[in-house]
Amino acid sequence: MKKVKVRLQPIVSKINLPTVLKTTILPGDSMERLFIATQAGEIFYIGNGGIRTFLDIRSRILKLGGSSGGYDERGLLGLAFHPEFYYNGLFYLHYSAAGTQGPGALSDHFSPNPCDPKTLNQKWINRENQYDHIDTVEEWILQSNDHPQKRRTLLNLRRPFLNHNGVNSLNFSPETRKLVLTTGDGGSGYDPFNLSQDIMEIAGKIIEIDVAKNTFINNPPVVTRFNELPASIQETLTVMAKGVRNIPGISYQRFYNQYIKYVGNVGQDLAESIFSFVQYKPLPVTQLVQAFLMNSEPDQEDFINFGWRGWEGAFPTSIIRSCTGNPSLDEKTIVYYNEAVNTSVRLQPLTSYYHKDPRPDKFGGTALTGVQAFMGNGIPDLTGSILFTDLARHEKSQSPVRGFLAYTRVRTDGKLNDFSVIETDYNFGNQSAYYVSLGTNVDQTRLYLGVYGSMKVTDFNQGTVFEIVP
Repeated sequence: MKKVKVRLQPIVSKINLPTVLKTTILPGDSMERLFIATQAGEIFYIGNGGIRTFLDIRSRILKLGGSSGGYDERGLLGLAFHPEFYYNGLFYLHYSAAGTQGPGALSDHFSPNPCDPKTLNQKWINRENQYDHIDTVEEWILQSNDHPQKRRTLLNLRRPFLNHNGVNSLNFSPETRKLVLTTGDGGSGYDPFNLSQDIMEIAGKIIEIDVAKNTFINNPPVVTRFNELPASIQETLTVMAKGVRNIPGISYQRFYNQYIKYVGNVGQDLAESIFSFVQYKPLPVTQLVQAFLMNSEPDQEDFINFGWRGWEGAFPTSIIRSCTGNPSLDEKTIVYYNEAVNTSVRLQPLTSYYHKDPRPDKFGGTALTGVQAFMGNGIPDLTGSILFTDLARHEKSQSPVRGFLAYTRVRTDGKLNDFSVIETDYNFGNQSAYYVSLGTNVDQTRLYLGVYGSMKVTDFNQGTVFEIVP
């Protein structure tokens, strides 16, 4: 694929870790403005040459980084503006709620052993006490006095572990005009409870929420499974896909009269994978619950399944035992053999990149942090392509740390495609530069990159947001 070079043009610096980058037009305004949500709980927008605060919900976010040495995957994770935001002022938040810290679902570090059935058949029991935190999805409204106010809670989700809660997790579908929630499998590693494949579990799914159905329930129950939801909330939900490990959002690309959907699934030990699909068969949650109550299996033929935990992208999920003498001979053992067989009919990735890749024009990755379609003409070599970011290059001489930016395209034959690294010209000096988020404007003609100087959310004000320009 063609070598592409771009420039990173700083827009704002010294902010907290940016989790969401997207644009909208404020009611009564005439310009599309860039909005930046931070993991700590702030939402800023760029206006008239400066940065302005739109909303600060830091007091609503649980204390981050305390139990994990400063690293965290909780916080303000999702922000989406209603398609009619200019007229109705509605927007949506997904965050980890203050005061909801629990002890976690497992006391010990989970490590699956293909020879020990006990480790392959773990169950999440005593969920009301054994959980890490509660995530909430809310609808807010920007009132005529420019003060945002919470309108209602759509979902309260109990999460088993600190990690894999999704990021850039709320986006509106231009196809269905529904709010799409992309979450993760609940965390730890290797999906201990296999939540991602269980269709009744909310974890590890892509979910559409019909926000036009005005279900006002004061304090909806805190749940982990669809059948625990009140009927009026069940009626607003459809499941788009399962088999998710962790997703940095969903991106839609118009192609004639339909939309290609792009999602990235963060990998375990081998590979990071980007998937694309056009057709999908959403499953209404009311149907899923009905089948559950009748002790029957819902029809999942043609349903989108990314394959986790049986598959990591195009590979059966493996445990890797290092060969110190010769790393190219590292032993890979299939962890969940039966599940790999059972989920062998699944969506294949559009492209994958690997945690170790010795090829001179590639790189070893760490974790996928953003996937966006680009439709602009400003960087002609990238028009119509899919860009993605990884947190940090996996290199032995990793000082200072650098994230990376790359791109791929959809092949007409639908087969796995290659990718190419995009070279950037910005000099970060001695500062680490983790690439933590990727965003676009509404019509996907401009690209934004969020960079952070530390892996720790407790290291404040180390963020810079760039526009990616020719």
